[in-house]
Amino acid sequence: MKQNLYTIAENNCIAKDTYRMVLKGDTSANTRPGQFVNIEIPGLYLRRPISVCDCCSEGYTLIYKVVGKGSEALSKMEPGARLDLLTGLGNGFDVSKAGKKPVLVGGGLGSAPMYAVAKAIRAADPDAEITVILGFNAAEEIVLVKEFEELGVKLEIATLDGSAGTKGFVTDIMKRLDYSNFFTCGPGPMARAVEATAKTSGQYSLEERMGCGFGACMGCSIQTRSGNKRVCKDGPVFEREEIIWQTPK
Repeated sequence: MKQNLYTIAENNCIAKDTYRMVLKGDTSANTRPGQFVNIEIPGLYLRRPISVCDCCSEGYTLIYKVVGKGSEALSKMEPGARLDLLTGLGNGFDVSKAGKKPVLVGGGLGSAPMYAVAKAIRAADPDAEITVILGFNAAEEIVLVKEFEELGVKLEIATLDGSAGTKGFVTDIMKRLDYSNFFTCGPGPMARAVEATAKTSGQYSLEERMGCGFGACMGCSIQTRSGNKRVCKDGPVFEREEIIWQTPK
């Protein structure tokens, strides 16, 4: 984990209530796709965790949605502003387990870390047959289509209202595919649906409310087959075989 100041290079609305922020600064703490950063927002007590969509030597690309005070404040920040970030947080995906035909499944903003996963798999194996399934409520929420297509993946879209791609859920597409392994990130109900559908081993990036973001407060603990684990520190990525799925409250 590192703490540094980053300069906003871009901060643009790219879909309904959804923004892309490009930050310039040190990315050396980021070692795997699926890790996240924790952003300090002036005037607010808790930092805001956001998954890394893309990472290069110059900085980070983050995708976030306006859902509360913190994200609303972020959306109003102009290029040139400086932000305090904790970086290199969490354990990411192990793309060495992808195999030759991996499937990547992202729901809503869970699509963002899937781009980093696809990019890492493509870099490790240029010949991998990567399928990416993205799920959204409606066409107006879709993001990252061009970016995924430029990686040469097979891209499938599902929307609940049928306004783009397949009408229904990401699992409706997943059911008809053959794949070597899966990687997924999205809301809890989607993760449970993937668990009920998946045919192979895989890895989940779990979404939990985080207090500190680096394992101190224990507020995001879950049960696993090897004991309680902290989503922010021991995850957010977990192997399918180690997760104990709890009954939703």
